[in-house]
This record gives sequence, structure tokens and C-alpha cells, in this order.
Amino acid sequence: MTDRHPLLLLPGLLNDADLWRAQIADLSDIADCTVGDQTRGETMQAVVDDVLAQAPPRFALAGFSLGGFVAQQILRTAPERVLRLALIDTSIHADSPERAAQRQSQQSSVRLPGRFHGFGDTLMRSYIDASRLDDDVLVKRVRDMTARLGAEVFLRQSALERGDGHDVLAGYRYPLLIVCGANDRITPLAISEEMHALVPGSTLVVLPDCGHLAPMEKPEGVSAAMRTWLQA
Repeated sequence: MTDRHPLLLLPGLLNDADLWRAQIADLSDIADCTVGDQTRGETMQAVVDDVLAQAPPRFALAGFSLGGFVAQQILRTAPERVLRLALIDTSIHADSPERAAQRQSQQSSVRLPGRFHGFGDTLMRSYIDASRLDDDVLVKRVRDMTARLGAEVFLRQSALERGDGHDVLAGYRYPLLIVCGANDRITPLAISEEMHALVPGSTLVVLPDCGHLAPMEKPEGVSAAMRTWLQA
């Protein structure tokens, strides 16, 4: 009988459990999955407290994008609960002035009158690989997910402070998986390579022809990497 791993999955900005649909199914034989709810807190610590209240006592932890920053704060708050860590298309850098300005612009556009439709064409071009922009099924899944969560969640999550995480990773010595799309424009590959260099023994998996939304764009690759990580 294979031991089952409690696995806490943290989605990104305007993402819900559908982001992890493939991984939940693909890893169901070895993992009991919980998807953290990051939609309510007004501060990063409030989000972490909310997630931890829903989580198993101890767990493998996988954070995608915004979820990677939440994962880093979990390591500051309750490191004894984290058995191993996976960081997927995320960063350990605080927002640059340029990125902060981009977030502010996005928030301003969402506040304009009218119905919130989720990620539009401009954001979609930033989030998924150019080779997948004509994939109507993928684009619809992303649009439906982001529209489902809505403007209030977008504004709340965009305003969360993304802190510098170098201190967290520099001292991390448990199994660490880092996954990045080769063409990620939101958290470029160089950041994942930096994280990999910071943690001896970490594993870096680069997915070709993939943008930022790796769990949805390259589900088989992400699931395979996570299976190896869970069983290490």
C-alpha cells in the first residue's frame, strides 16, 4: 500500500481549484489534496492564517505564482507543518517599481464601470504561451476561472504585499521542487534559476513551450514533476 501524502495546493491570482484540476486527478493515487482558499484576507498574513486553519496538521506544500508567496509566508509562520515544498512559476522577489505600477494600472482598470470579464486579451498574452493563444478550450477555462472569482477578489489579491523571500529559501533544506515555463513572462525563468541556486539539492524542472500557467498549459509535465517530488 502506497503511503498517501497530505498535499496543500495554493493557486495564483484569480485562480481557484480548477487551476490544479489535472494534478488533483493525476496524483489521486498518492496524495490527499486540499486547495487553499486565498480569496478573503486583506493582508498576506491574514491569507496565511485562513489557509492554515483549513489545512491538515502537516502537509507537502505547492504554491503557484501568488500561492508561492503565500507558501513562503507559511514557512515563516508555521515551518514545522511543512514536509516539503514546491514552487511553481513564482518568485522570491518583492515587487519591483515597474511591477507595482503594473498592478496599480490593472487595479484601476478593474474599477472602471462595467461587468468584470476576467483576464482579457492583454493579460492572456502575458499569462499563457503564444503557441496556446488559439487554444479555445484553454483560453475559455482561464477566462471562466478568472471571471468566476470576480473583481473584488482581483483587487484584494492584487493589493497583497509580495515580500522578499530570499531569507526563507536560503535556510530551506527539505525537498524543494521548482517548476517554471520556459517562456513565463510574469515570473521569468531566471528567477527560478536563482531559487534553484539558492537551495542545494533542489530540483528545477523547465517546461518548454509554456508560459506562466504551467499547471493548465503543461499539466502532464507538472504532475510528473510533482509525483517525483512527493515520492523522493
